[in-house]
Amino acid sequence: MIPTSIPYGRQTISPEDIEAVLAVLKSDFLTQGPAIPHFEQRLSSLCRGADSVVVNSATSGLHLACMALDIGPGDSVWTSPNTFVASANCARYCGASVGFVDIDPISFNLCPNRLESELLKASHSNSLPKVVIPVHFAGQPCDMGAIHDLQRRFEFHLIEDASHAVGATYGPTVVGDGTFSDFTIFSFHPVKIVTSGEGGAIMTRSASYARSLRMLRSHGITRDPSELIDQTQGMWYYEQHELGYNYRMTDIQAALGASQLQRIEAMIERRHQIADRYDTELSGLELDLPLRLPGRRSAMHLYCIQVPDRRRVYDALREQGLGVNVHYIPVHLQPYYRKLGFRPGDFPVSESFYRSALSIPMYSGLCDEDQSKVIRAIQGVIPCR
Repeated sequence: MIPTSIPYGRQTISPEDIEAVLAVLKSDFLTQGPAIPHFEQRLSSLCRGADSVVVNSATSGLHLACMALDIGPGDSVWTSPNTFVASANCARYCGASVGFVDIDPISFNLCPNRLESELLKASHSNSLPKVVIPVHFAGQPCDMGAIHDLQRRFEFHLIEDASHAVGATYGPTVVGDGTFSDFTIFSFHPVKIVTSGEGGAIMTRSASYARSLRMLRSHGITRDPSELIDQTQGMWYYEQHELGYNYRMTDIQAALGASQLQRIEAMIERRHQIADRYDTELSGLELDLPLRLPGRRSAMHLYCIQVPDRRRVYDALREQGLGVNVHYIPVHLQPYYRKLGFRPGDFPVSESFYRSALSIPMYSGLCDEDQSKVIRAIQGVIPCR
């Protein structure tokens, strides 16, 4: 196999990022130090004052959000089939059942019309979900206004899986500001908009939820004197109040993430410039280009084209050193979820999209010369209309 020279996504690291990490390495704290609240404050500022709780991955964030909502056996959580498995697994971690709602064929996000139809059926059978997790696929915000209207009508909780969408906007709102949901989850994996190496964040407008999340991410332990049951002990004393996890982020990761956040607008703007060029130079080929919907500003995490004969195109581009990829195998088709009763054909729009989807290189550090190589390679394996 020829090694990929131009990946579908990668981190973009600046000298300032390196200096921020070095400063932590030279400091007294590699973890549980001041870099954590600093990163959280920057995220809160980005999201217009919503509280931020950083964790070691977006998967951990999804899990803790479900825990904070007291999800457990007997509860149902619905999400999109067009996502990474973590969007569904978080419910299974808590013992809840998982349901899926198919996507719309334009944004590839959970379809509000299909959601309404499924909610009406569930209301008649007394089987409404406790939580719905819409996923902002590829950085394109879901139609949160319509989904939020359904939330108020059917009284379920909302967790936005915005792993692809830090910095995205929906109308006058910023993804993560808490306008529509109980929680929003960000990812800072190296292929995402900004990176902390590994890492994630949970955004919420609820101070009580934020307190609970901070305890749950650190073994369920508190040292806060106001929360201690036994207040007669010394300063060494702590108490475990919940069955929590070690989902903490390190100061090394937080320093990198906080430094990257300073450039988020420039990085997203560069991604849109790359997308604009793809839109222009690939438009005459036998493929479908992704759409950027009016009233929403995508974070442009992925640039997914749809091509006939996807396997041939994938193999041909890989042979030329292009790290194209596929997002996503519908979650319900995974062997684990088939064991739970899901079958091919259950969610036809997601399955149809999967059969033709191909993610081509998209990252803020993609230079013009490398993008030209990508474009020429695609033009060489996909015919004109």
